[in-house]
Amino acid sequence: MFRPLQRLGRHPWLVSVFLWLAMLAPAQAAVDMRIAVSKSAPRVQVGSSTNALVKNGRGQLLGEISAMSAFSVNRQGNQLAFDRWQAGELWVEPKNGGYVWIGDRWYRGKTQVRINNGGVIAINHVDLEEYLYSVVGAEAIPSWPQEALKAQAVAARTYALKKRAENSRNLYDLDTTTANQVYKGLNSEYSTTHEAVKATTNQVMTYNGDVILAVFHSSSGGHTENVEDVWTRPLPYLRGVVDYDQSAPVYQWGKNISASRLGQLIGGVGTVKQIIPQRKTPQGRMVSVKIVGDRGTKNISGDQLRKLLDLRSTLISATIQDGNVYIYGKGFGHGVGLSQWGANGLAQQGIDYQQILAHYYQNVNIAKILK
Repeated sequence: MFRPLQRLGRHPWLVSVFLWLAMLAPAQAAVDMRIAVSKSAPRVQVGSSTNALVKNGRGQLLGEISAMSAFSVNRQGNQLAFDRWQAGELWVEPKNGGYVWIGDRWYRGKTQVRINNGGVIAINHVDLEEYLYSVVGAEAIPSWPQEALKAQAVAARTYALKKRAENSRNLYDLDTTTANQVYKGLNSEYSTTHEAVKATTNQVMTYNGDVILAVFHSSSGGHTENVEDVWTRPLPYLRGVVDYDQSAPVYQWGKNISASRLGQLIGGVGTVKQIIPQRKTPQGRMVSVKIVGDRGTKNISGDQLRKLLDLRSTLISATIQDGNVYIYGKGFGHGVGLSQWGANGLAQQGIDYQQILAHYYQNVNIAKILK
């Protein structure tokens, strides 16, 4: 079983609250991650669990805010207004290891606030290892075996470093959503996720000395995909393999919709009469599909159909009967790289995290980040 970490909160608004070398002894590398928590919002609420320093973008001290206080940061022209201060950029840096409040929850590290795309962006600067305490708990199920959580920790760390390098000239490295990897601050930290991160401290996956694109998904529906069959460029380590995700609640699923409603969502075809696959991946994911209606025909991508119907994946088949469309699906996500439910299935069989990673990412090495 797992237990949540104790969370802070006295007030109601707070309560909801490079060198790569294979397998040497770990050196503690402090890697700063820049996570966009709120992007282009009209305003953002910030605070701190302890007294915190407020600085401008040049690092000059503007003043101090008291512990457990909330402030709304707004844009006023080309400046940010924060309590009694105004500046083009603001930083909130807690004292004594405190936590920052951004939007509606607690985070580790410190907060940077800037103007972006006409609004306010809040970026959480947090140490990579502490960031992972939350990501592992948000992406995996904290009660899973430690070997599954360790596999998730290494995959998430590797993915984060890859994106950090790619986005080094941008305002931030990652956001908090499934577009990257889910991050919920202290809300998704658990004793088990701390253990998994600490047990794999600084470990990443490399191929020919380079950090890999360690993508992952919930469940493949029985077999993962070659990356080029789902996206574009082939990568030697992202190859389709047998999955062990049969215990996943999303291994098989279904969805029904009226043929007339589907036609409305697609537009220009009338009531749908046929759904004809045009191209599939080797594992059966729908790449493109022809929609035939009583008023027209349209070709759309499998991803478009997935978004229109809010489907869990594009690994689907469909039948039409008595004016209704019945969709039968398998898996959840794009099907490339690590299957999270598959990792759990292997861990339940006693397979360790290195073997799990070696199964889903072909011919990679586990390396350690060194200073």
